[in-house]
Amino acid sequence: MPSSDDWINKPLGVVEAMFAQSNSNPEWEAKVLEYFKGQLKEKESHSWVPSLNDVPLHYLKPNSLVKFRCLVQDMFDPEFYMGVYETVDPSTKANVLRCGKYKDVTECGVDLNSRNTVTAERQTFYCVPIPGESPWAKESYGCSSQARVVPSTSYVPSRQKRSYEEDDDDMDTQPQKQREPHTETHGNGDSKRQETEAPSSQTTAPSDTSSHLDLNFPLPGERGPACLVKVYEGLDSFKLNDTLEIYGILSVNPVLTVLGEEKDPSLLLLDPTESMETPEEQRAHDPPASLVPRLHMLYARPLQHNNPLLPSDPTEDQSAFVSSFLVEMASVRAELLAYLTHVLLGDGLAAEYLLLHLISNVYTRRDVLPLGKFTLNLSGCPLNSYTERLYQIIQQLVPCSYRLSMSLHTMNSMRLVPKKDYVANRLVSGALQLARNTSLFLDETQLEQGQLDSSGVRNITALGNLISWQKVDYDFSYHQMEFPCNINVLVTSEGRSLLPSDCQVPLQPQVTPPNMEEYLTTIHMAQFTSQINKFRVYLSLARTLDYSISDEVTKAVEDDFVDMRKDDPQSVTAEDLHRMLVVARLLSLSLGQTTLSRDGWMRAKHIDMLRRSRTEQQKSLNGNEP
Repeated sequence: MPSSDDWINKPLGVVEAMFAQSNSNPEWEAKVLEYFKGQLKEKESHSWVPSLNDVPLHYLKPNSLVKFRCLVQDMFDPEFYMGVYETVDPSTKANVLRCGKYKDVTECGVDLNSRNTVTAERQTFYCVPIPGESPWAKESYGCSSQARVVPSTSYVPSRQKRSYEEDDDDMDTQPQKQREPHTETHGNGDSKRQETEAPSSQTTAPSDTSSHLDLNFPLPGERGPACLVKVYEGLDSFKLNDTLEIYGILSVNPVLTVLGEEKDPSLLLLDPTESMETPEEQRAHDPPASLVPRLHMLYARPLQHNNPLLPSDPTEDQSAFVSSFLVEMASVRAELLAYLTHVLLGDGLAAEYLLLHLISNVYTRRDVLPLGKFTLNLSGCPLNSYTERLYQIIQQLVPCSYRLSMSLHTMNSMRLVPKKDYVANRLVSGALQLARNTSLFLDETQLEQGQLDSSGVRNITALGNLISWQKVDYDFSYHQMEFPCNINVLVTSEGRSLLPSDCQVPLQPQVTPPNMEEYLTTIHMAQFTSQINKFRVYLSLARTLDYSISDEVTKAVEDDFVDMRKDDPQSVTAEDLHRMLVVARLLSLSLGQTTLSRDGWMRAKHIDMLRRSRTEQQKSLNGNEP
């Protein structure tokens, strides 16, 4: 059996050895996958594999096994490749069968007329790092890695000799390759990461033939590698916007760039569709491997969450971890509630609702209705820098987040909805192409007087659909295609939000610090890292818990609803009942309870009554507010 060095450093050797032993038996392919899955099941074996997210590309050995934590941003059309081909040994003149799987380039001397050639099909996914992943999550993933990497001797010299600026100049003269807008190389001192950066802003300008092609990150200012993932098995099990941890064989062969620039006519025999590609499509689908490496997938693990502090696999270790933490749930909840109360200027009721919002999750869909969503509108927020600091504090608690400043300029110019570019045959990303359970912070306090143009109206409509239906309608020019999502939306506003929400809570500050920035910084710095880590685990774990309501409690809730409507049928609507049931569910889960008790139901009714009373009071003070 191959050693650990073999299966990580020389995975192609393992593949070729199994192919050679197969005697053309097609079962060898399944054995390859079983072997690598078996190796990855070994305790801590995941941490031995270097990650594209953490390690600079020039530190990774070509054709070695690497992993990549990513979102599937686009899915390209299937392509053909030589699964098996025959070469002629130059010394013996004998014909030798070769395996073409998990490779981009074949060996020299291919016999194109051989009857033993087997043409196979694979698909390419364009994958990007998980959008909005918090710095603490990235750092924690990097620290948990036990991979041993050294600079690749075959890769470092070229990157040291030529700066990215020179690469950009060269690409100006290469019309068949995509151009990279912003690239940055860090030394090996403070940071070892070699990163590429997304444009600082996204506009609605079409991605036409004259514009350069960026790395297509959904969020502006994002950094990290993009990757072309070659998928061989289980194509039907993957969807657009899936978050995956992919294990595959890294390919950064410089020949790929040459092949992209100088399309050899003989290559069209391998894939006739190449001849139908436009230059724009070639730039999008065949970028330089030094900027967008190829990854030949051996195994992909769907990520239910991307919190590095929680076990990622549903194993016995995870069950033991959950069981031990459930004992602490109530105490951690109390500490987190006290922390959020301070952050929300002493408003305990708003802190309670913010905590419930942070653990909300779409757990199922009934027809078109997403169940479990809990969009919170926190109105009455102080102006100036308060909302920005509030977002920074939330960012420290959740693995994924993004703050959208809803200024007039942003809403009129930013691209929120992904759009299909038919010329380049790619999906141009938008800021709402996010991973599941991302916390989206909509800062409406930045909205000033002015006129929304047609793009701004479309963006507001898209946000409304996201909040109400947890879906984004991608723009395919001739039609729209609906993509369901699971995004936690928090809206901060001065008055009632112009966007819909499941629950509005007017903020009632109990303290008025003279220096807001200093006050919030002091509160955050007072928390130990160990305590913040407990909050992070708590919020992610509460989302994963199962929940049910017994028939007895269901009957009690129904009777209670009838009683509430007896005196005044207009006082409590079916919508109010639905909201209270959502609050009751979240209250139970926040305490680590997986079933609703009568006490839990009464508590949900009580805080909803307090919230409604406060909202009515606010309306009477602001008579012009709806």
